[in-house]
Amino acid sequence: MSVDRRSFLKMTAMATAAATLTHTGTSVRDAHGEVPLPSDGVKWDKAPCRFCGTGCHVQVGVKEGRVVSIAGDRLAEVNKGLLCVKGYHVGLILYGKDRLTTPLLRRGDKFDPISWDEAIQIIAERVQKGSSGFAMYGSGQWTIPEGYAANKLMKGGLGNNHVDPNARLCMASAVTGFLSTYGVDEPAGCYDDLDKCDVVILWGNNPAEMHPVLFSRVIDRRSRGENVRIIDIGTRRTRSTDFADDYLEMRPHGDLAIANGIAHLLVKESGYDKQFVTDFCNFRADSEPAELLGKETSFADYQKQIEEYTPQRVEELSGVPADKIRMLADLFKNPSLKITSLWCMGMNQHTRGTAINSLVHGIHLLSGHFGKPGDAPTSLTGQPSACGTVREVGTLAHTLPGGRLIAKDAHRAETEKFWNVPNGRINPKPGYHTVLMWEKFSTPAEKGGDIHTIWVQVTNPGQTLPNLPKLFNHRSAGDKFLIVSDVYPTATTAAADLILPSALWVEKNGMFGNSERRTQQWFRMVMPPGQARDDCWQTIAVARRLWELGHPGMRDKDGRFLFHTVDENGNEVPIWQWEHYYDVNVDKRLFEEYRLFTTMKHKNLAPYDEYVKARGLRWPVVQQQDGSWRETRFRFAEFDDPFVEKGRRIQFYHSVTNDDKALVWFRPYEPPPEVPDNEYPLWLCTGRVLEHWHTGTMTMRVPQLHRAMPQAYVEVHPEDAARLGIGNGSSVIVESRRGQITLRAWIQGRGAPPKGVIFVPFFDERLLVNLVTLDAHDPFSKQPDYKKCAVRLRKAPV
Repeated sequence: MSVDRRSFLKMTAMATAAATLTHTGTSVRDAHGEVPLPSDGVKWDKAPCRFCGTGCHVQVGVKEGRVVSIAGDRLAEVNKGLLCVKGYHVGLILYGKDRLTTPLLRRGDKFDPISWDEAIQIIAERVQKGSSGFAMYGSGQWTIPEGYAANKLMKGGLGNNHVDPNARLCMASAVTGFLSTYGVDEPAGCYDDLDKCDVVILWGNNPAEMHPVLFSRVIDRRSRGENVRIIDIGTRRTRSTDFADDYLEMRPHGDLAIANGIAHLLVKESGYDKQFVTDFCNFRADSEPAELLGKETSFADYQKQIEEYTPQRVEELSGVPADKIRMLADLFKNPSLKITSLWCMGMNQHTRGTAINSLVHGIHLLSGHFGKPGDAPTSLTGQPSACGTVREVGTLAHTLPGGRLIAKDAHRAETEKFWNVPNGRINPKPGYHTVLMWEKFSTPAEKGGDIHTIWVQVTNPGQTLPNLPKLFNHRSAGDKFLIVSDVYPTATTAAADLILPSALWVEKNGMFGNSERRTQQWFRMVMPPGQARDDCWQTIAVARRLWELGHPGMRDKDGRFLFHTVDENGNEVPIWQWEHYYDVNVDKRLFEEYRLFTTMKHKNLAPYDEYVKARGLRWPVVQQQDGSWRETRFRFAEFDDPFVEKGRRIQFYHSVTNDDKALVWFRPYEPPPEVPDNEYPLWLCTGRVLEHWHTGTMTMRVPQLHRAMPQAYVEVHPEDAARLGIGNGSSVIVESRRGQITLRAWIQGRGAPPKGVIFVPFFDERLLVNLVTLDAHDPFSKQPDYKKCAVRLRKAPV
């Protein structure tokens, strides 16, 4: 299929997308660049898009205090002026009619407006009730300074590690996969690989809809006559399948068998890169008891372990024909090809997510398809700063900034030094991961539910947690208190005790970090509505109230406020007072402090002002002899990574084995924790759609996007539908052992599940598919599996 990039994006964005928020007039230069943009009194400035982890840059046009125009940023390397349907509409997310504009306190069955002073006092009193039972739950939508402030408040102030993000639900297995393979997190390659690869393998993801701007880079190459082979490995046909040369339909968990089958053939037929493996690889296997870093093994042992994964055996386990397994292995055997593997939730939301991540890395290492432009195993993220804020700032319950671990004495000591807090302030015991945190919150204290308060910022767990009847049920658990900072009413605010109105996107300063290690910055361009305020300010205001109440954790070793901030003359600025919060650039102050943490794992960042001038910079960013700052596109490769020693070619300088070698893992196939049976005979898979982002809190309030996809649905195979007497638009009940929902059926729609599989998107707060999903999770990453559980389907009563 020959489709150029703009045509592809037009197809995926629908005909109406690019017309939204368009303004014409006299041409002016855009902010920080040389591309002309419309004027007529419109002021333009740069910002990353608010939605996914691609990190597209937009130009935001503001007139009379309101965003009136959005344009793709043609100077941005990520998207080169193009946007997807959501990106073209991003300015409208600020202007839903039901924006939250004042703090609200639950009194009985209703919410009463209260002042910010009252709201801050209530939160402080909940902390005073018992710091160890107070938790924060954030997300990969936190800006870098917001996440850093929350991390410092909890771990450096309260001495409590119960802070975790919703990114635990979407990319935690990617983290453990990178750590267990290279000893350090995040991809070695970057988006440039998509411009150089000969083969793209999609491991259970659908970038045509979920990351369309990135996918368009490949489609655009085809339109120029380049031969790029796309292989789609999945459990249902999607729009990505339409562009694929090969579609390999697998059974759930079949990816484990497929990866082992490729490795089997590489070794059995001497198709692996012997020199690369000798120079740069060690071998690893699971240990007993199971630990993330497993146990040392040998190449000979590895050969024996993968021996059983013959093409025929892999076909039995995965459903993918044996000749297709051979085809994949033949591609990896070919050193003249450049192969990029892409994955997202299909591999991560998986009870063996760490295993499949490490296996795919292993295939690239075995075959030597690593360390050259176009040769890379690359995970993509779904949130704009899941990398920058969660993985790098360390807002997980077991981590500290810059790749440090709470469990390591030296890492805690370094962090206490940077924060200038007393030795021992940071609790050595990791906090509760997401599933456990919410389970404890939904359990009465007398039954072990020791979390009494959760403060949620920038996410919607009332819609996104798995097995909602179990994990989002604090109302029946006694003295529990839910605080929610958000911009619109959600399933989570509906259950809240205290609601705080937040500023959104360009209503505040911010920084994100995208999927290719690119750190991005923007300034506030419009004011938030009513009394809505920055999440970072909210965190600092609570910290100051605790200071006033005498909480010892709010003082550093010198007796100063934990977030002590001074102006250019050295005078303290009361940033906890909203009217003074923007007297200084709090983002810059927090970012410069955070930068101190980034060198240990060679995630070096440039000074804040360098990001003001750039469309993002990919770390590590190092200063040159002429004073300029240079980003890094390809890590561990001598030709580009400044930390690789001369003459080494490839150097995994954070290797688990301390010898600069990466780990090739054997991880066996395991069946899913729940499989269809006579009572629940169908597989359920959940996911996203092109038009909506995550829970639809923002996109469902954009009229054009809402009209294009107004409600959730269930995709059903025609034979299953015929057997059950279901037609297009029929009202049906999807039921599991945990709960049920009623939706409309869509047969032969956008996606095409095979017989025995159904698919439901999770964007619709009126149709909560997570009432049905299970909370089984990966043993290392603690990430739940949203992609497979057993359900039954029946027509709803008329």
